Amino acid sequence: MAPRTVILDCDPGTDDAVALLLALASPEEIALEAITVVGGNVGLERTVSNALALVDLAGAGVPVFAGAARPLLGAFVNETRVHGESGLRGAELPPPSRVAAAGIAADRLRAILRDAAPRSVTLVAIGPLTNLALAFATEPACLSAIREIAIMGGAIALGNVTPAAEFNIYNDPEAAGIVFASGAPITLVPLDLTHQALATAVRIEAIRAAGTRAARTVAGILSAFPPSVKFEGKGFPVHDPCAVAWLIRPDLMSGKTCHVAIDTTQGPSRGRTVIDWWGTKRAPNATVLNRLDADGLFALLAERLARLP
Repeated sequence: MAPRTVILDCDPGTDDAVALLLALASPEEIALEAITVVGGNVGLERTVSNALALVDLAGAGVPVFAGAARPLLGAFVNETRVHGESGLRGAELPPPSRVAAAGIAADRLRAILRDAAPRSVTLVAIGPLTNLALAFATEPACLSAIREIAIMGGAIALGNVTPAAEFNIYNDPEAAGIVFASGAPITLVPLDLTHQALATAVRIEAIRAAGTRAARTVAGILSAFPPSVKFEGKGFPVHDPCAVAWLIRPDLMSGKTCHVAIDTTQGPSRGRTVIDWWGTKRAPNATVLNRLDADGLFALLAERLARLP
């Protein structure tokens, strides 16, 4: 089968870095058309620089476009505790060799979708959904070109930045509301699945053993994740690569179709993904994944990272 045409929207970010390298190492399944970047984890200046440095690491030439520096309302909540001040805790990369491509991420998204055949472009969104929402709200006709949107975000059960909300959705609930109401085919990769993707010591060493600079960089990133009481010292979840792995090895994951709504109120549930798991109210608008073959995921990471420089 021909590879999918993919736009990766991200905010690197440590687990974004692993996801981006996985995409760049998988040309048989993923033809990466563009990387669009949002502020998210550590602010737009750093997330753009990190994306460029990771493309250099992979020896790739995919263009990187800077996008939204803030959500539709308010300001992004950064997460330096996990990702470090640089956004790439545990990685030592030289400054990028080039700058971001001319233009704005939302404009580039619209341009690619406008010129594409119907249902031919897959979007992978592993940060706040601001860039996607800006593109969809300003040119709804471009939605006809979308084959699928794979989103890492939300939760069926509990959040990770508040008791109710996951980080990416919480950082721009209004944008998430636009995307989930768009009618585009969506696959949601929530915390309930990604919490099964634990980077244990054994799994990290298997990646390091791949021997390439990319593999060593990822092993360094995973080794630098802060300890988590939540997972009893067994490891730390690697969220974002799961959304990319879905395009490469969908057999590693499973779930069901559900209706997903976003809580955009200003109360304690702001940013919650309200997932009608039992189908009690509204027609499904997304496939929500909740089961993962974690050993298969980490084997895929080690195999693909061995392909990069």
